[in-house]
Amino acid sequence: MALLSQGGGSYTVPTGPLYSKNGTKAVYGGGTVRNLDVLRMKEGFFGSYTGTRSLTTTKSMLLRSDLSVKRSKRGHQLIVAASPPTEEAVVATEPLTREDLIAYLASGCKTKDKYRIGTEHEKFGFEVNTLRPMKYDQIAELLNGIAERFEWEKVMEEDKIIGLKQGKQSISLEPGGQFELSGAPLETLHQTCAEVNSHLYQVKAVAEEMGIGFLGIGFQPKWRREDIPIMPKGRYDIMRNYMPKVGTLGLDMMLRTCTVQVNLDFSSEADMIRKFRAGLAMQPIATALFANSPFTEGKPNGFLSMRSQIWTDTDKDRTGMLPFVFDDSFGFEQYVDYALDVPMYFAYRNKKYVDCTGMTFRQFLAGKLPCLPGELPSYNDWENHLTTIFPEVRLKRYLEMRGADGGPWRRLCALPAFWVGLLYDEESLQAILDLTADWTPAEREMLRNKVPVTGLKTPFRDGLLKHVAEDVLKHAQDGLERRGYKEVGFLNAVTEVVRTGVTPAEKLLEMYNGEWGQSVDPVFEELLY
Repeated sequence: MALLSQGGGSYTVPTGPLYSKNGTKAVYGGGTVRNLDVLRMKEGFFGSYTGTRSLTTTKSMLLRSDLSVKRSKRGHQLIVAASPPTEEAVVATEPLTREDLIAYLASGCKTKDKYRIGTEHEKFGFEVNTLRPMKYDQIAELLNGIAERFEWEKVMEEDKIIGLKQGKQSISLEPGGQFELSGAPLETLHQTCAEVNSHLYQVKAVAEEMGIGFLGIGFQPKWRREDIPIMPKGRYDIMRNYMPKVGTLGLDMMLRTCTVQVNLDFSSEADMIRKFRAGLAMQPIATALFANSPFTEGKPNGFLSMRSQIWTDTDKDRTGMLPFVFDDSFGFEQYVDYALDVPMYFAYRNKKYVDCTGMTFRQFLAGKLPCLPGELPSYNDWENHLTTIFPEVRLKRYLEMRGADGGPWRRLCALPAFWVGLLYDEESLQAILDLTADWTPAEREMLRNKVPVTGLKTPFRDGLLKHVAEDVLKHAQDGLERRGYKEVGFLNAVTEVVRTGVTPAEKLLEMYNGEWGQSVDPVFEELLY
């Protein structure tokens, strides 16, 4: 076993791996490993992991047979030469089965006292003097500065810095340089908001010295797609080549959008189903409450959430409202069958991304993947694949709520508050399920398609979506009240939106047509972190 020191603690990492192509035997510490044992090992090594990110993110820095660790001159700092996703360090060579993949999702079930809140948010970096997007060399300087000043570990892809890690938090780069914090799994919204504030303080401390600012908005308001720098991450090259084949807006999704999302736990398959259904039904309301992307290339684009609209023409094979989640037969098994047939992007072998676009994980499972003839997948391949599916709610070993635009810091705290109030309180969750029980697939799809344009003013049945949102917000407030942590105040940022029916995007448009003199440049100051 190799020991990696990390800050004040340490991780024990298996060395040597244990690939065998014939699917019969794998050795771990001198013993044979079966697939279920590998899954349990993962649980053991990451026992404190409670579900804000896939194991891939953590293992990319820890579980590698070829992990190289370099110490900086400051001594305490680790540079982790790894690229998420990674190859498996412990791989059962008994071939994975569909049942193993189902068991993998089911292994996310946890008791309610282990429930955690994981918040992720993205933001646009820009040069304060020119408003132009940050270039990679500026981003690298910023990452290095944060690492040196605040003791983060550096994550490298070949010789390029592509992220940072500190404890259970990580900072990563989206394709167009959007700066993403993937937060640690935390118990309360107070901890979540403190984490957001700490992150923004650290980023600003370094960025301001460089003349860099960060913008909290859902879609790049000023610059063309061609103006956005591409980050040096191999997986993004594959995605960039594939996107135009399956939709017209995929490159905009990659390069010009920012989101805030929350990742939440479930206790059982039945609990997962209830939360998945409530999450999908409520996602258009979250999209409306946080709508914050009304500008494209310096002008109004006709949408309140251009970010949300972009997902409707990115890649229909891997996006959308997943109507099958509402089928009586739905469960872990049905989600696995869905994911098996979502076309892959890549596999990661020998420190390289292998283009597997258009091929399926079902082929991989059968050893019939044209890009890797005869090879069989590992759990790590499955984890990687699950991260390339983009529905409005995504299932991994936890549920991701994915419908909200990026925004200013108060709304970064409000988004997890909204979902925690609805999904982590049994009464509120049941109330939402009762409220939406007779909503038809056509109605859910209608809301998904119209909300990016009309927000809370979207007609629904005999009223407006605003009227539904009033009831929903009350359930979220009540749910937080019953949690007993004095968290209701985190919803203040959306209370006024619901009361007036005016989304953040509509406020921006009002300023654009008024005091801003039909210029989008002031938004860089208005929504500056």
